[in-house]
Amino acid sequence: MTTLPDRRLLLVHAHPDDESIGTGSTMAHYAATGAHVTLVTCTLGEEGEIHVPELAGLAAAEADQLGGYRIAELAAACAELGVTDHRFLGGAGRYRDSGMMGLPTNEHPRAFWGADLDEAARQLLEIIREIRPQVVVTYDDNGFYGHPDHIQAHRVTMRAVELAAAEGLAPAKVYWTAMPHSVLEAGMTHFAEASDNPFAGIADATELPFCTPDAEIAARIDATEQHAAKEAAMRAHATQIPATSWLYSIAGNFGAEFMGVEYFTLALGEKGAGSGPYGWESDLFAGVDVAASDGVGELGVVGGPGRRPVTPAGHR
Repeated sequence: MTTLPDRRLLLVHAHPDDESIGTGSTMAHYAATGAHVTLVTCTLGEEGEIHVPELAGLAAAEADQLGGYRIAELAAACAELGVTDHRFLGGAGRYRDSGMMGLPTNEHPRAFWGADLDEAARQLLEIIREIRPQVVVTYDDNGFYGHPDHIQAHRVTMRAVELAAAEGLAPAKVYWTAMPHSVLEAGMTHFAEASDNPFAGIADATELPFCTPDAEIAARIDATEQHAAKEAAMRAHATQIPATSWLYSIAGNFGAEFMGVEYFTLALGEKGAGSGPYGWESDLFAGVDVAASDGVGELGVVGGPGRRPVTPAGHR
């Protein structure tokens, strides 16, 4: 029997580096404050661009060894974030990076985009059974910006939560990553006359696929004390995020506010107490009775009372 901390957070991301860019400060914050943080990454990111010239031969069209290299980058990033519990969905290499939407790589036999939804969801369910997270974080139904692996990560996570609920193991809350309209508008205004404007060509923030009305945001996690950890984790993904990245340009102008504050919408569960005009939560565990789930389980053992079959969802 293994006893886990009272607060348990599960994050499901598509590729190595997604965790650091989208939720790095949140992960570091909860890890530093004693929560059990589990990261599940669905692919090795084999189809990613390579921004280190001397490693260009690792590309999918060359040696096809980028995925293995990114395992090490992810391990380094997790170390910077203080996260010690990381898994690859189905094991490292079970699912392959599908590439951008509409490319031939979407049809690779192991492409995550083509994964059987129930099979992948049951692999995630095994992890949910083990750690009993009260809070789960993933992407919205558009995968934040439309990448097929992000969309599939959303589908797999939501299906796994459905299966967990049928066993009485539903998390108290499921959040999706988001970016408020007001924050994007502020960024666009700030960079309007800049030579390195990352929003060049965009007339309105609503054109961005991840733009979310402020009223739909549920949580604003101020983890500015972890902004350096997030940046260090991002820099660990050197093949994917060049030193000249617009991400660092924004960070250079907005500093801890950009790196250290992350936003989420609430997909499932009850919103806890918040503040401000929209009642944004400042804690993903707000309103969660962490004592209601004891966090004690037989790790790796499945089955048990109260579980009932759920109709298969099929593919995608």
